[in-house]
Amino acid sequence: MGLQLKDLVVREEVSLQSLKGKILAVDTHNILYQFLTSIMGPDGTVLTDSKGRVTSHLIGLFSRTTALMESGIKLVFVFDGKPPKIKQKTWEKRAAVKQEASLKLQEAEKAGDISGMRKFSARTAKLTKEMLQDAKKVITALGLPIVQAPSEGEAQAAYMVKIGDAFASVSQDYDNLIFDCPILLRNLSLAGKRKKKGKFGYITIKPEIIKRDDVLAHLNLTRDQLIVLAILMGTDYNPGGVKGIGPKTALKLVKQTKNFDDIFAELKWDHEVSWQEIFDTIINMPVTEDYNLEWNQIDEDNVRNLLINEYEFSPERVNNKLDKLKKLQGQLQQKGLSSFF
Repeated sequence: MGLQLKDLVVREEVSLQSLKGKILAVDTHNILYQFLTSIMGPDGTVLTDSKGRVTSHLIGLFSRTTALMESGIKLVFVFDGKPPKIKQKTWEKRAAVKQEASLKLQEAEKAGDISGMRKFSARTAKLTKEMLQDAKKVITALGLPIVQAPSEGEAQAAYMVKIGDAFASVSQDYDNLIFDCPILLRNLSLAGKRKKKGKFGYITIKPEIIKRDDVLAHLNLTRDQLIVLAILMGTDYNPGGVKGIGPKTALKLVKQTKNFDDIFAELKWDHEVSWQEIFDTIINMPVTEDYNLEWNQIDEDNVRNLLINEYEFSPERVNNKLDKLKKLQGQLQQKGLSSFF
């Protein structure tokens, strides 16, 4: 969703060392899309193999995941399932945005505008079913568990944190909070830097934890009020929210008005979907406990076959990573495989 809570939440910077040994539930679609829009050529062209297949997401997935494994972090990857019916409007809006970006990309290409090409290329990025399947193959070959959500992956990750199967949900989006996620972890990167959005250069980043209870206490809101706040600003189920209503105004309205119906009546809510249906969709998002969290030995041959033989990764790069992980795994063998990572 990309809920605009940045200026309202309280956060705490943490070190990677403090996360050692903890289980982190990754909102996989979110992180793969992040790789797809950041790992590209100077002109915004995604990286591909000799057959023209996109590899940007796999490069990011392999590099980031293995580095975090070396740091002693236990990852579980959560994939989206069937989206709610009311998400159709979001798809339509995103399709329109991508179409507009595609036209502007063509203009930038004709003008030789490298900066513009990179900017609009990122906006046309799309995760395909094939990309997701390839990502699952790499994750499985690395011995890491996968959880298939019945619906929204971020809701499933939030649930896993709630019941104690994971320490935190990993995502760049704040939406996990409205799914009642106790702990959200953003900026999980070893690089300590991130490319500036739509620009060249980097900005310094550090992993940060956002705790649901701290956010609610800081804003003096209940979870229900937080969801209404989100609806006012815009969610995946009502893109754009209420016109003219930003975070501060939305917060003021939620605090001043006890009856939610009165808020939306006053604002003349005119979306095709009622605010109550959006609210109920968020509250009742399907989740599952039908998964098995097991961390297995790395299938080195499978990793090499997938990345080197199939997608033409550098053999030296892949083998160096595997050698480091094999050495670490050997050091921890006496403690049991579950202590690996």
